[in-house]
Amino acid sequence: MDRKLLHTPEGVRDLYGRECSDRQKITSLINKKMKTYGFDCIDTPTFEFFDVFSKEISNNSARELYKFFDKDGQTMVLRPDFTPSVARCVSKYFMENDEPVRFCYNGKTFLNTHNLQGKLKENTEIGAELMNDGSIYADAEMIALLVESLTSTGLEDFQISIGDADYYNGICEEAGVDAETESEIREQMTNRNTFAAELVMAENNIPEKYINLIKSVSTCIGDASILDNAGSLVSNERSKKAINRLKELYKVLCSYGIEEFISFDLGMLSKFNYYTGVMFHAYTYGVGDAIAKGGRYDNLLGRFGKNAPAIGFMINLDDLMTALYRQKVKIKADKACNIIEFNDDNFDKCLSAAQELRAEGQRVVLKKRTD
Repeated sequence: MDRKLLHTPEGVRDLYGRECSDRQKITSLINKKMKTYGFDCIDTPTFEFFDVFSKEISNNSARELYKFFDKDGQTMVLRPDFTPSVARCVSKYFMENDEPVRFCYNGKTFLNTHNLQGKLKENTEIGAELMNDGSIYADAEMIALLVESLTSTGLEDFQISIGDADYYNGICEEAGVDAETESEIREQMTNRNTFAAELVMAENNIPEKYINLIKSVSTCIGDASILDNAGSLVSNERSKKAINRLKELYKVLCSYGIEEFISFDLGMLSKFNYYTGVMFHAYTYGVGDAIAKGGRYDNLLGRFGKNAPAIGFMINLDDLMTALYRQKVKIKADKACNIIEFNDDNFDKCLSAAQELRAEGQRVVLKKRTD
């Protein structure tokens, strides 16, 4: 046998035994918490038309999609993200009135990242989307749900960092930055590479005043007190509105009693350019990246025929499990299997006993005696 066939390709892995069982338990805990907030389940296709995602990501990120063709020559992709798929589905089936729509999901996403990045190419995501509600109360509800979802797993030491895409967008708009240049700047700022972002801005003749201002965005990090400082740096209406909204949001989050988990980061950006307002990431120790990401995307549903505000988040289950293991958070183990040994003479009796125990929800293995 070709030994290569015994191994998985780069970026994917087998899951089995205790690890697989633990993931199912954690997924169940999070889904249960989402149900308490009134969210219903949704399951969208593993692959979609390329156009569902193409306008929402940069050209560089588009190269990371797994693309293939169907028999009619249409370009298809394995989903890199759930949100556009859910937006497409909701726009088609659930937008006949103005009532809020709540959906939660879990499943696989796929990105063909470079092998040297050391990232998985297949990830499991658990997420929630709240559509048709543009209020700060919807923003706060989703952030509170994320906090409660994480604490339901036993995770205690984490922070939700909150930003607003309109703060950065307002500065770019005031500076007269065109869409293509903005995309290049955002790609570098997303990676916190202010040096590369400065080069892009200089090459495109952006005034030094705005180069310094955009670079300074990445330093506006801290508790709620940094909002006043961030507001004093800008003069355009869009950025100022973003700061005022974050201040109002913080008040509502305090009503939820979760302010201990909250911090702010005005330099928070995403390679997915559908975010239009508040954005948030969850960080904890033991993992090098955010274990959860979310934000408001008020323009996305309009691409599918229904203009409506929306906000959502996703939890990366792979990273969450890594954090739980490294922080030694206890995950309740399955009860040990009952072993019932049988021989040819007493099989019926042993089978009856096994079936009774299984009916009670116990785990039973029937094992034939070899002596």
